[in-house]
Amino acid sequence: MSGAEATAAPRDERAQRTARLSVVSDVLAETTRFFHDEGFTQLLPVMLGRSTDPLGPDPGSSVLTTTEIDYLGQRFYLMNSMILHKQVAARDVGKIWILSPNVRLERGERGRSGRHLFEFTQADFEVPGARGPEIRALVERGLTRVASTVRSHPGFSELGVDPPVLRPPWPVYSTHELGERYGEEWELAASRDHDQPFWALCHRREFYDREDPADPGHYLNYDLVYPDGFGEGLSGAEREFEPERIQARLGRDGMAPAAFRAYLEVGHDLVPSAGGGFGIERLARYLLRAPHVGDVQLFRRVPGEPTPL
Repeated sequence: MSGAEATAAPRDERAQRTARLSVVSDVLAETTRFFHDEGFTQLLPVMLGRSTDPLGPDPGSSVLTTTEIDYLGQRFYLMNSMILHKQVAARDVGKIWILSPNVRLERGERGRSGRHLFEFTQADFEVPGARGPEIRALVERGLTRVASTVRSHPGFSELGVDPPVLRPPWPVYSTHELGERYGEEWELAASRDHDQPFWALCHRREFYDREDPADPGHYLNYDLVYPDGFGEGLSGAEREFEPERIQARLGRDGMAPAAFRAYLEVGHDLVPSAGGGFGIERLARYLLRAPHVGDVQLFRRVPGEPTPL
């Protein structure tokens, strides 16, 4: 290889990376405009909390550990997500959203999925008094607006990428339907079988996702799954808000009450709410048709890979 060839490849890679990051910047900007136009109050993120999302019991979770820190006599957890803080914020502030950094220390093999990072940013939002259909309609408006606005970005042409055109309303299924059609590990197969995003309802997971009072064993939650094999992009739910139901779910799921004492104390008078969170990197990856979600980060944070800085 000549010297010119040796320097050309890194320069070309740098140009592609710059183009991708420029698109990500526009995704962030349009996401921000959307939530502000919808009347949401933007909050600053929390990185250390006295309680955090347990990420379980969720059979899809592969988080190895949640980092704990002792500081001046208090025990803090590094944020897996701000869900517990969002519930309190929705009670006190109203419609809220946050660009929330999340740290999830996944097993190394997760890095091969193309979808997993151990550090990423969510557009997290919560709406007091909302129900699932209202939140799903909000998400469809928001993601369609973001995709439509950024598709004219010159970065797509530089990368030779034709971004998807989103056409809501999107199909809605239960996880039971999807399991019957595609098998227990339905997500990737169903994603490859669709050319538009779709909703998957009723996942048995964390205690704060509301169990249907009229149909025990079924849950008022929802995931948005991107098509073409890109997989899950958003998780959300109506929330448990009654103290006795929260306590019962914690006990049933085997959660240590001490880890949620602060949440239970501050959130003793929560209000009904619903919301969700979508990963900025996963959305950008889908729009850019990138092979790996780490490709849209400047400093890759992929499980099992050495980090650049």
